[in-house]
Amino acid sequence: MAQGNNYGQSSNGVADESPNMLVYRKMEDVIARMQDEKNGIPIRTVKSFLSKIPSVFSGSDIVQWLTKNLSIEDPVEALHLGTLMAAHGYFFPISDHVLTLKDDGTFYRFQTPYFWPSNCWEPENTDYAVYLCKRTMQNKARLELADYEAESLARLQRAFARKWEFIFMQAEAQAKVDKKRDKIERKILDSQERAFWDVHRPVPGCVNTTEVDIKKSSRMRNPHKTRKSVYGLQNDIRSHSPTHTPVPETKPPTEDELHREIKHWQMQLDRHRLKMSKVAESKEPGQQRVKRWGFGMDEALKDPVGREQFLKFLESEFSSENLRFWLAVEDLKKRPIREVPARVQEIWQEFLAPGAPSAINLDSKSYDKTTQNVKDPGRYTFEDAQEHIYKLMKSDSYPRFIRSSAYQELLQAKKKGRNIPIFPCHKNCTPTLRASTNLL
Repeated sequence: MAQGNNYGQSSNGVADESPNMLVYRKMEDVIARMQDEKNGIPIRTVKSFLSKIPSVFSGSDIVQWLTKNLSIEDPVEALHLGTLMAAHGYFFPISDHVLTLKDDGTFYRFQTPYFWPSNCWEPENTDYAVYLCKRTMQNKARLELADYEAESLARLQRAFARKWEFIFMQAEAQAKVDKKRDKIERKILDSQERAFWDVHRPVPGCVNTTEVDIKKSSRMRNPHKTRKSVYGLQNDIRSHSPTHTPVPETKPPTEDELHREIKHWQMQLDRHRLKMSKVAESKEPGQQRVKRWGFGMDEALKDPVGREQFLKFLESEFSSENLRFWLAVEDLKKRPIREVPARVQEIWQEFLAPGAPSAINLDSKSYDKTTQNVKDPGRYTFEDAQEHIYKLMKSDSYPRFIRSSAYQELLQAKKKGRNIPIFPCHKNCTPTLRASTNLL
């Protein structure tokens, strides 16, 4: 495999000093510190139900490490920095195609230096076709193609119809080599290869970060930078040649223009945060999508239809308060800061206050911590309570949902090609809950 110290060189051996490469170097310096045996992020093997998950760490570990070692005071800033590094593929969630960082117990894994963007990989569509074709040969649930990948494979098969036999032979040869590897090593390499393609062929709605021109983006954000012209250096856009009229001085934006600009970028930011596949937004999920809900509770919660079906099942058992609380806290984290105090009180009164109409069960430690947090409300006031409720749902409510006749009927309906009925939200759902169910 290529090593990290070879990055940033052009074909003639001269170091590449492009802005993108400089950013890659800074990120890779941080990644090297994260992987330090003594002062880095602790990497561990986690025991699952019937297997082991090797070489992983949690999203909260990353945020805590960044906060401590880079002297970042605001956890949100640390989360943002970690998300940028994840978007470039330096570490990735082991069970999600969307390369983003979550400050929770989600498991992540470091990418091998061989697949770092500084190695200037420019994969071809034929490489992607070989990779997808190889995935179809491996009978593993974790390697099943997502809906958008299956669509990409079908398009590539049509595009490369004349050379598909050659592509299939390459995929078959690679699959045979993979089978000879150690089971744990193969599991790690499969996830790293998947993450590489998640960077270069991202989920619909996500951005390929390797195609972003950092220098151009910087110039667009700061148009008053020094630039060259036939008359020498110009330090200001108002500089002009003797034969040209001066560029009129720009007026400062009005308050209405600033509000429109903020609203525009807020919409762009929300769209970036959601990063939903157009396929995932469909109201008619396919069999593979419904089947994924059974892989883990996270798979059901991140799918809008999966959340809706899970909530409907809990409502039928009159035990939906835990999920509604969890969704309300997720919605709170996305609220403008001016709305947070009022929303914190609403959640407290609905779920935690004495005599609350939808009271949830918390252990004394989480309840006491949350009670203190409510006195100084913020987006993460209910973090401890939410984590406790998440574990309760994962160990109790979610297994019952997967074993229920409702889920099994949905699965069988998709196998037979029938449509899944989409249930309306429960009559007791609040408008906020409906919004969070649709947009999470």
